[in-house]
Amino acid sequence: MKNETRRLRTVKTAHIMITVENDQSPIRASRLGFSSFPTFPSLSDKVLPSQFPAMAEASRIFHSTLFPTLSLQLSKPCYNSHVYPSLSLKKAPRPVQCSVSTSETKSTSSNATQEVPWGCDIDSLENAEALQKWLSNSGLPPQKMAIDKVAVGERGLVALKNIRKSEKLLFVPPSLFITADSEWSSPEAGQVLKQYSVPDWPLLATYLISEASAQKSSRWCNYISALPRQPYSLLYWTRAELDRYLEASQIRQRAIERVTDVIGTYNDLRLRIFSKYPDIFPEEVFNMETFRWSFGILFSRLVRLPSMDGKVALVPWADMLNHSCEVETFLDYDKSSQGVVFTTDRAYQPGEQVFISYGKKSNGELLLSYGFVPKEGANPSDSVELPLSLKKSDKCYKEKLEALRKHGLSTSQCYPIQITGWPLELMAYAYLAVCPPSMSKQFDEIAAAASNKSTIKKVLRYPDIEEKALQFILDSCESSISKYSKFLQASGSMDLDVTSPKQLNRRVFLKQLAVDLCTSCHACMRYFGINAYMQLPDRPILLLHSACVMVSDTEEEIEGYEEW
Repeated sequence: MKNETRRLRTVKTAHIMITVENDQSPIRASRLGFSSFPTFPSLSDKVLPSQFPAMAEASRIFHSTLFPTLSLQLSKPCYNSHVYPSLSLKKAPRPVQCSVSTSETKSTSSNATQEVPWGCDIDSLENAEALQKWLSNSGLPPQKMAIDKVAVGERGLVALKNIRKSEKLLFVPPSLFITADSEWSSPEAGQVLKQYSVPDWPLLATYLISEASAQKSSRWCNYISALPRQPYSLLYWTRAELDRYLEASQIRQRAIERVTDVIGTYNDLRLRIFSKYPDIFPEEVFNMETFRWSFGILFSRLVRLPSMDGKVALVPWADMLNHSCEVETFLDYDKSSQGVVFTTDRAYQPGEQVFISYGKKSNGELLLSYGFVPKEGANPSDSVELPLSLKKSDKCYKEKLEALRKHGLSTSQCYPIQITGWPLELMAYAYLAVCPPSMSKQFDEIAAAASNKSTIKKVLRYPDIEEKALQFILDSCESSISKYSKFLQASGSMDLDVTSPKQLNRRVFLKQLAVDLCTSCHACMRYFGINAYMQLPDRPILLLHSACVMVSDTEEEIEGYEEW
């Protein structure tokens, strides 16, 4: 599955402002359990949560983990969820762990990646005809779409005929799904993994490799031949590249953890299972490079089907559809037709690319899971995390810290923001951070409101410290904006010493992704800050300079704005 990725362009300026359309769909707020974003009401009025639809996709499926090292909560049941599992493996009485040391991760990720001997180039159509013929012979009904090269996503599904709005398409039967219950070409391999109670994700990753290595003796040969030989995935970034290009991004640590856990999962499989059955799982087939490939395929293509009780599956043909931020249609199983379908939310003319939505995700999450960043201003669901911290110089630091810990929080917290608003918990944390000693009796109540674990969401208002709380938020915005600005300013001089054309092309591509992501975060934070300020009824002079910095690149602009 590919994306609404943008073509490479020359980086000309460090400060780029983009217009992101108003949208009231929380990304991280929904997943983390935060209250809905207010749409910037006046803080002198009651803050009313906006009405948000459920997320089209959850970015994770466990309440406590993406992989064992991440602690994020699940949103409500989702449409067409691309799911991310815990990768622990069980064999009674000792479970296989998913851990790997930092040194192991660095040494592995620093090596040049090798392409797997199956699949095709990511923009290739060489195996498309064979795939379509095999699908038709295997039960896929006649289609109104065909695989073709496209402007958005290298290759995708293009309309062959007029397609009406609200028309159901695809109808991929369950016999063409790849699931944890699929039959193995090597029954012995499947039996061993079942014996060790390997969970779905590692099992599916191993299954893909096993079927790919079986070549023409696998019923999935034509499907695997049409998969990208190297998916767009952060799993293929080296540690040095993650550190260099995601230096300013808040997804850097999550990307490192994801790579670490995939490596750890492979090491555990190798240690506990593969090494004991070398004839079934030879290392020349089941190795880190083939697992990097299989997990890259799963991250970008595995879907959850709500109408099949949340079953996860690879759905050939359906996974050739690319993502657009402008559509809301999603994949699901249709019981009446007994196949995976989606319902178009617009009409298509012959030759037009047909899109679905991968979900209401931020640009960072799209890069993390799918390896792309939407073009500037295209994602109304974009959001960015704002880090907030108590000051150790606070006279009530210990009391406030105790109140935060009581409700599962720490001195440093990250809250999701959009240009349209923030979660109610963020304002509560800001209140607590600026509370004077005279309000010590309210510390517990405010800390509870700052937590996403409370089932009852309470809107707090403290007019006497409201201005200080907003100043605290704007100061935090300014700090984050400075980080993004420094990266954007430095990006123009990155990689000027590279002479190898192949290496230069790769670095230009990675740098462009990083610049696009940083630009969107930079703009989101700046618009958020100035909108927050402009919604204040009295617009205190105290906050004006901070607010001006949010939208101005030069001292002259700031002076002019202050004069206004």
